[in-house]
Amino acid sequence: MIRLSTTATVILASVTCLVFAVLYGPLLIPIVSSFFTISHGDVQWNAPSLSAYAALAGNAGILTAVGNTLIVGFAATALSLVVGTLMALHYCGGKSIGREAMQFAVFLPFLMPPIITGLALLIFFRETGIPRSLATVIVGHTVFIQALAYRTIVMRLQSLGPSMIEASTDLGASPWQTFTQIVLPNLKSTLIGAAVLGFALSFDETMITLLVTGTDSTLPIRLWSMMRLGFAPDINALVTIVLALTVVLCIIAVRQLLPADADQSG
Repeated sequence: MIRLSTTATVILASVTCLVFAVLYGPLLIPIVSSFFTISHGDVQWNAPSLSAYAALAGNAGILTAVGNTLIVGFAATALSLVVGTLMALHYCGGKSIGREAMQFAVFLPFLMPPIITGLALLIFFRETGIPRSLATVIVGHTVFIQALAYRTIVMRLQSLGPSMIEASTDLGASPWQTFTQIVLPNLKSTLIGAAVLGFALSFDETMITLLVTGTDSTLPIRLWSMMRLGFAPDINALVTIVLALTVVLCIIAVRQLLPADADQSG
């Protein structure tokens, strides 16, 4: 363990605080603005109000966009976990030459610029006559976040090793019993972590969505279109709610991902 002098510790602590202030300080502005009126740079601390949240509740366009974003996020995350698990099981349990080609195909859309992935999907949907809608957005997001789910599950399966599966087979368990009672319980934390990260990427994805969306807008596209006219105070309320839900989601994910022995020792 490296021991630092008092001066070095103070310097590192100051730099850390500065970095946190730069990263998270701007988030305080919409939070404060959602409860208090800011006029010419001055916060009216003596007049708290929930009018921004009331306006948000009555903004049908924003609420519809949020609903579309949640539908796309949950659907794309679920699809990526199911398909990623199947492909990971094939990669870790097989010996076919096509496994490496499959892995390359999975990683390629994630490594390419999103605009290229979006254009490729747009051309595919246009040539095949598939109308753009939330379904095409779900496909685009699934293609984009698939690599993350797949790689996370593969690493977990490789860490398990074949001994547990071989022991289950030797004891007479069927492949389905081995998967549901041995493999799946060991993938629980991995699937939760992949779901959280995948949903976060889907929630924030703009470029692919912009190219493959139809008449139904997701929240990033809705906010993108509002930038030219400026944001109303209800957007500050929306940002505050999203931040609060994100913090809660992160806490739940961390508690699920922490090892049981570490949680008990804490």
